[in-house]
Amino acid sequence: MFLENTVNHTEKFGWIEVICGSMFSGKTEELIRRLRRAQFAKQSVEIFKPAVDTRYAEEMVVSHDENEIRCTPVPSSANIRLLANDIDVVGIDEAQFFDDEIVNVCNDLANRGIRVIVAGLDMDFKGNPFGPMPALMATAEYVTKVHAVCTKTGNLANYSHRTVPDDRLVVLGEVHEYEPLSRAAFFKERQKELKEKKEISKESNE
Repeated sequence: MFLENTVNHTEKFGWIEVICGSMFSGKTEELIRRLRRAQFAKQSVEIFKPAVDTRYAEEMVVSHDENEIRCTPVPSSANIRLLANDIDVVGIDEAQFFDDEIVNVCNDLANRGIRVIVAGLDMDFKGNPFGPMPALMATAEYVTKVHAVCTKTGNLANYSHRTVPDDRLVVLGEVHEYEPLSRAAFFKERQKELKEKKEISKESNE
């Protein structure tokens, strides 16, 4: 269980917290909760997200429950290092969309005494580890994995199944493009999709 630290009294070093899971699992909701607690304690807080994420608002981090907190969109992770000066807590949303340098950035910030809270998808729509998230999870002092509810079985879901025919890795979307699935439901859907692709390929070659 994650025991939330708020101030590092004994060392000059900070730490990294990672909140991960599928879509609709409450990652951003938990990120906002922790950041608001820090703000209430009058700590200096700065929030960043990748500039590519413009689903709700350019300068807001917004959860599926429509909770929101002001943020700074940045084109690359290197910008975070430059902008996070004289800050107690740094929040980073949608970390899976950042370049691999985000891992070094988070470690540099923690080594400067900053509490770094990162939220992101741990797997892509194919069920593979997503971008820099595995390295962030390995480096972090605290990892919280949250779950959605499977739309087909009602069990805990940890997969983000894409419901539209698009093989691009990054497709920004919501309930019309994705659904949370359990392992069993995701496996069945992937098998069905692979079978359909083989049939289409066979027909086109005939």
